Amino acid sequence: MANNAIMRRLWNLWTGFVALWVTDVEKEHPEIAYQNSITSMTEKYGKLKQACGRIIARRLEIEGRVATARAELEKVSAQLNTALATNQDDLALVLIQKKNALDEDLKGLEGDFAEADKDAEEAKGQLLEIKGEIDRLKSEKDRRIAKFQSAEARLKIQESLDGLSIDAEVQALSAVRDHIKGRVAEAKLGSELRQSDLDVRLKSLTA
Repeated sequence: MANNAIMRRLWNLWTGFVALWVTDVEKEHPEIAYQNSITSMTEKYGKLKQACGRIIARRLEIEGRVATARAELEKVSAQLNTALATNQDDLALVLIQKKNALDEDLKGLEGDFAEADKDAEEAKGQLLEIKGEIDRLKSEKDRRIAKFQSAEARLKIQESLDGLSIDAEVQALSAVRDHIKGRVAEAKLGSELRQSDLDVRLKSLTA
């Protein structure tokens, strides 16, 4: 008993892992999940279509029996009228019994036909519903997979941009800027020094 319980727990654990793995795969590849659902529903549609065919065949068979029974009843009714019109009472009695039996059979057949017709219409309705759901899933698959692929492409572009570093370019420009500033400062300092030297010389002349 204990071993059986352990085996059941291990099996449940394994199936749980498999289910999680399948779920992860379907998230990464949603087209697989959609296709699996479409395939499963298509299989159900095929089975229901076969069952619907059998139901419709039964309805047609009963419909044929109803038509035969009605034709026989009309024939017997005509014979009964003729027997009564010609005062053939013994024959009329037999025909009345036969007519009553045919009436009873026809009522039963009409009830069977009504039931078979209802079953056929319900089966056809379910068939159309599943077919519509399959078509909707196919359309949804195309739309959502297109959106998913577009999102994946955008994410890859973003990841590529995030992976690009502009530090080297910034540092290179910073060094260039510092060099330019230094040269400008040197030029300014030289000018200031020349002006300062000229003042000294002018002062010395006036002295």
